[in-house]
Amino acid sequence: MSEPDRLGILADLVAAAKRAGADAADAMFAEGASLSVQRRLGHTEHVERAESRDIGLRVFVGTRQAIVATTDTSPAGFARLAERAVAMAKAVPEDPHAGLAAAPDGAAGLAARLAALDLVDDAAPDVTLLSARAAAAEDAALAVPGISNTEGAEAGFGRAAVAIVATNGFAGSYARTSHSVSVTAVAGEGTGMERDYDYATAAHLADLEDAAMLGRRAGEQAIARLNPRRPATASMPVVYHPRVASSLVGHLTSAINGASVARGTSFLKDSLGAALFNPSVAIHDDPTRARGLRSRPFDAEGVATRARAIIEGGVLTTWILDSRTARMLGLATTGHASRGVAGPPSPATTNVWLAAGTITPEALMSDIVEGLYITELIGMGINPVTGDYSRGAAGFMIRGGVLAEPVAEITVAGNLKDMFARLVPANDLVFRRGTDAPTIRIDGLTVAGG
Repeated sequence: MSEPDRLGILADLVAAAKRAGADAADAMFAEGASLSVQRRLGHTEHVERAESRDIGLRVFVGTRQAIVATTDTSPAGFARLAERAVAMAKAVPEDPHAGLAAAPDGAAGLAARLAALDLVDDAAPDVTLLSARAAAAEDAALAVPGISNTEGAEAGFGRAAVAIVATNGFAGSYARTSHSVSVTAVAGEGTGMERDYDYATAAHLADLEDAAMLGRRAGEQAIARLNPRRPATASMPVVYHPRVASSLVGHLTSAINGASVARGTSFLKDSLGAALFNPSVAIHDDPTRARGLRSRPFDAEGVATRARAIIEGGVLTTWILDSRTARMLGLATTGHASRGVAGPPSPATTNVWLAAGTITPEALMSDIVEGLYITELIGMGINPVTGDYSRGAAGFMIRGGVLAEPVAEITVAGNLKDMFARLVPANDLVFRRGTDAPTIRIDGLTVAGG
């Protein structure tokens, strides 16, 4: 469906809401199509194509709100849908913080901002191309000496479009594409088997990592994990591989989410303006990054998105807010509203990354007599109220400043506030996910093993 058609449908829907008695309303259109191919041991196991088209209507009667969603985009049913939504709103309690964004500005200069974001790739691969990409990843993994099996490889492509129209005057739409490839390799036999994986996602095919390189890396990582041991329990320096280091950034952004802060359930609820990291640490959120996996020109309330430093000079500079949580805290939205067609907006980050440090990963661990290098984390043992941290882990011991034997079935524990204060990043940041980080070192964590 074309952009004018999407916006026209939504304009009709919010007009129907006003006629039904809503004081204000917004409507969201979400459309998507995806194609994926799964292969295992040289054979195609699954081909899936999915298409969806959904609309959601949010209405306000005073400060009462209700949301209805449907897959029927025919205007013939809009009057009935709007009447149902208004009736629901009249039956729910008042919410003094609910409402549309006060001054949505996301439509201004939208065409130019979309062009700069460059989110749509015109290349749409077919089943043959996706199958070849998945085969390249799996074949490369199987070619690594010692790889005995795989859990398969998958390649996919998707295109999605979002449109929002509201009675406060906002109307806007954008689309995005995504290419992906993943593979899981298995090494060893029987109870001694180990597995590892790798994957890549990009808005444009030209930016997608080579499938064969990805498969080879997954295979080599699986081989390296064979015959793991359990280290003795001790306090030691811990180094996080980039693919798990990003989880620490995720714990931070969860703690500064406006919903948690407003409820008083975050261990950082009183930390705005506080120095949480050493002064060299910076963490950014940038929804305007060209070809970013989570880039967007406006948020789910029509507010223009803007790049900002979450941590600057080690100091926490902002919460992550939508309009409702901003009102609860007496602040202004930061343009981080996110939603689906069937739910209300809530705060969420976009492209987040921990800025690279100045030394290599090798130099970062060169002085570690005995430590742990983590390549995989298991479970979510995080207390959001206290910041206590305890997660299962696997990886390698560090001895004399270099990687040594593989280890597994261990637990790493600490407190996130203390961990943030001791965090040191390396210089190997690469943008591969929606949340990215370089290799990270944190001293003084408790490692519980045998």
